[in-house]
Amino acid sequence: MALVNPHGKEKKLKPLLLTGKELEAEKKRAEGLKKINISSRETGDLIMMGIGGFTPLTGFMGEKDWKGVCEEYKMADGTFWPIPITVSTSEAVKVGDEIALYSEEFSEIMATMKVTETYKIDKDYECKHVFRTTDHEHPGVKMVMQQADTNLAGPVKVLSEGTFPTEYPEIYQRPAETRKAFEANKWSRVAAFQTRNPMHRSHEFLAKIAVEVCDGVYIHMLLGKLKPGDIPSDVRQKCIDVLVEKYFVKNTVKVGGYPLDMRYAGPREALLHAVFRQNYGCSHLIVGRDHAGVGEYYGPFDAQHIFDEIPKDALETKPLNIDWTFYCDKCEGMASMKTCPHGKDDRILLSGTKLRKMLSEGEEVTHKFSRPEVLTILREYYAGLTEKVEIKLHKYAEGVK
Repeated sequence: MALVNPHGKEKKLKPLLLTGKELEAEKKRAEGLKKINISSRETGDLIMMGIGGFTPLTGFMGEKDWKGVCEEYKMADGTFWPIPITVSTSEAVKVGDEIALYSEEFSEIMATMKVTETYKIDKDYECKHVFRTTDHEHPGVKMVMQQADTNLAGPVKVLSEGTFPTEYPEIYQRPAETRKAFEANKWSRVAAFQTRNPMHRSHEFLAKIAVEVCDGVYIHMLLGKLKPGDIPSDVRQKCIDVLVEKYFVKNTVKVGGYPLDMRYAGPREALLHAVFRQNYGCSHLIVGRDHAGVGEYYGPFDAQHIFDEIPKDALETKPLNIDWTFYCDKCEGMASMKTCPHGKDDRILLSGTKLRKMLSEGEEVTHKFSRPEVLTILREYYAGLTEKVEIKLHKYAEGVK
């Protein structure tokens, strides 16, 4: 069997990153263009377009695409897409201008863009549709509210991947590379495991369920920006590497990273995760409790339910839905609502938020929650922090259910 096709009508990867002489020529040309500063989120989106992760996008979305994606999960040409991919500015830019998109984070021009449209956006409208809230405490809403009021649309030529290839040489991967690796392993059924956290026992359990029913699991960690209190990528990578080495059968797991910032859009972000995992060659996306959620803005399984609301042919990558998982004292191991007959007093609900809170406050963490090798790395990280962020628990992360 073959891997799933890349997303879109053409069913082939469309990387927008220039190479060779074409890249050098465009870099020189870009130096003479008007520079527009772009945010960390916009930079991540641009790099994903560059490496083909956002196939079939050719640039930032126009107003019809933006509105169609917000309201109906589809662009003007009918292509399924769940979250607007836009760039904004407060600078004077007009249709026909050619501009250079500049990242202050990386101190370089990331792309050139031919502006085909400028349009004002209703930020409340976007947030209501994408995040289901306009609460400024929501980190994704905060990102949108901090944008300028005018969006620019047009095709891009991507010139750089920032520091991701050099900062994460072992795990930063492009879709063409993962597809080649999966084919070399003779994998066709590949389940993606999305993570922005080190993997605790529940995460490990989800991945192992997927190993049982697929050819392999792709642990795909976010390498972009997170909210305060989340654990940085380099620490997370160490935790995942030791977990895979010590607790998974060899050649059943591949670990990778991608360059996006977290949006915390819950159900909508789960759909975006499925879109770009299809481009990476994954047939399934593991969707457990509170996927891509934050606080109490979404129900624990809203990210599973949203896949039932979209057309069946919208995505080739399908959700691998897994019920609430926990450690059960009576079962003496990991279990789920479907496999454990015992009551809430016997169950330890595992959550990344709970783990971070316990470690940040110096509490003892049981082996039922996380593997000892992982805990050693995390304790060293927290011991070295000079400033600590208060971590608030929500009702899905309080520990015992």
